[in-house]
Amino acid sequence: MFHNFVKVAAAIPIVEVADCQTNAERIFDLIQEAENQGVEIVCFPELCITGYTCGDLFYQTELQKNALKALIWLVEKTADFHITFIVGLPIYFKNALFNVAVVCRNGKVRGFVPKINMPNNNEFYEKRWFSSGQNIVNQDIILPNEFDAAPFGVNLMFEYNEFKFGIEICEDLWTPIPPSSQLAMHEADFIFNLSASNELTAKHLYRKQLVAQQSARCISGYVYVSAGFGESSTDLLFASSAFIAENGVILAESERFVLDKQLIISEIDIDRLRADRAKNSNFNNSCNSTEYQIVGIYNEDNDWQNFTRKIDRFPFVPQGKDLDERCEEIFNIQANALAVRLFHTKIDKVTIGVSGGLDSTLALLVTAAAFDKLKIDRKNIFGITMPGFGTTARTKNNAWALMRSLGISAEEISIEKAVLQHFADIGQSADNHNVTYENSQARERTQILMDYANKIGGLVVGTGDMSELALGWATFNGDHISMYGVNLGVPKTLVRHLVKWVATQFTIYDLRFTNEATANILLDIAETPISPELLPADENGEIAQKTEDVVGPYELHDFFLYYFLRFGFSPEKILFLAEQAFCLQSQDEKIYTSEEIKKWLKVFLKRFFANQFKRSCMPDGVKVGSVNLSPRGDWRMPSDASAREWLMD
Repeated sequence: MFHNFVKVAAAIPIVEVADCQTNAERIFDLIQEAENQGVEIVCFPELCITGYTCGDLFYQTELQKNALKALIWLVEKTADFHITFIVGLPIYFKNALFNVAVVCRNGKVRGFVPKINMPNNNEFYEKRWFSSGQNIVNQDIILPNEFDAAPFGVNLMFEYNEFKFGIEICEDLWTPIPPSSQLAMHEADFIFNLSASNELTAKHLYRKQLVAQQSARCISGYVYVSAGFGESSTDLLFASSAFIAENGVILAESERFVLDKQLIISEIDIDRLRADRAKNSNFNNSCNSTEYQIVGIYNEDNDWQNFTRKIDRFPFVPQGKDLDERCEEIFNIQANALAVRLFHTKIDKVTIGVSGGLDSTLALLVTAAAFDKLKIDRKNIFGITMPGFGTTARTKNNAWALMRSLGISAEEISIEKAVLQHFADIGQSADNHNVTYENSQARERTQILMDYANKIGGLVVGTGDMSELALGWATFNGDHISMYGVNLGVPKTLVRHLVKWVATQFTIYDLRFTNEATANILLDIAETPISPELLPADENGEIAQKTEDVVGPYELHDFFLYYFLRFGFSPEKILFLAEQAFCLQSQDEKIYTSEEIKKWLKVFLKRFFANQFKRSCMPDGVKVGSVNLSPRGDWRMPSDASAREWLMD
């Protein structure tokens, strides 16, 4: 194990039906390959030593004897291996034949787990050959060749170092309450399923969803592996279906309809699973009184480094084929939340500061969508651009172009005279570009928005995002305050992505919401450097004050924020994951060195702990994802907490 990741594999050998020794040799080859790749536990299909499609040959004592001999051969052959492997075979025990999974490691058979639920339908007639293991508990099977007796029963759970796993077999998963549900509630961190599931039209998708959903219900890892090439095709086809899932997410899957062996590998994150279980106070409510027999499989430290699991650089940003649907859902959550607030307050006017930057752009788009939903004229949206000492032509022009494009009421109110007067009042030199110089501008803008809202009988829509709150990158009682913050549940990387996404959606509400001209404005805003524009521009009139030069890259801070809040990971583990995502994966985007990541992680921790007082009095705002910083809901932290232990780690 490495950082509490367990490297697991699903292996699908080519089968010779009823040829146990040939099957054992092919299984051995895959075990050896998995061992060489640092796999800690590898699982094979149901009845893989004999083949699943033996039919009435299962009654043959010769087949039963040869299956056990092949198992013993495998166990002896792998005595010096570090890997744990799980294979399937038929076992005769006390006047009955059982379909079992057997766990082996270091030259020992560690335990036999019988299948409980036997299919008995038009495709499978397992009850013809096998008995259910439902009532088999606390038994032992005597093995030949001077092997120790091995425990046999449905109440077996295997402890691998400090973590536990359980086993169910094929049809067990398809029942209303699979054995894995109770195994998980009795502390099994992951489940292995040895299966032989034939192919039918549309069955593959259902099977994949079933595995993903069961891993989610159990908040567990789940390794599912079904029979493949070589099984008899007399009536059915088995096409090598295997998945490695973790809490609802498929981490790896096999390729179907291939005529070769397969080995799929990934890492299951025990810390991630346990963090979610700890937060789910209902997880153990249906736990029964089964007493599980714990079988220890202790492994020496294995500091494998060939990490195969892909760590996404942008955990908050939707990925894959459902990208558009997810973005629209997030955008609609924001717009509907604002619509609800306007409806309940009977307010039909708002003010919003429009800077030409990312946050105010997304907030304005969301506000326009909310007004459309409520059928309120967009002229009731009062967009105010408030140029100051650092405002550049690029952002100012984009702010005006966007407001005109959306058809809202637009106004420009310069803050320079008011701020200079304030400087004179408090004795602040305009040449001293300190924090007072910057924050005075932010507070003046907020005062304008608040007072203008009073003037029109409106509400101030806040534009600040979750990343800024996490880092405390907001002026207290300045841009920190609003009457409703539509972006408070949206981190900076997602803000940028949503603005780009809206630019591509020409028909999201109607043609005047997003047209080609608006799209071009949005794309330019998305490429503008992130800045509060509180310091004067450079000699070329370009943005001189770039936020990421000061606090660090938002793509790193959002990454840190996700794993810190969502799973409570230690800084050491967050650093490891960030290195996997930004240093060690072959990707085209910008990368960072380990030292750079460590530097910005320290900045994140210091700023996060130091700025809780700002989050403790943040305005209302909608949650859109699994992570949020509202002190009324997801994140309740004392403002005086110390970051020392995290920084030491």
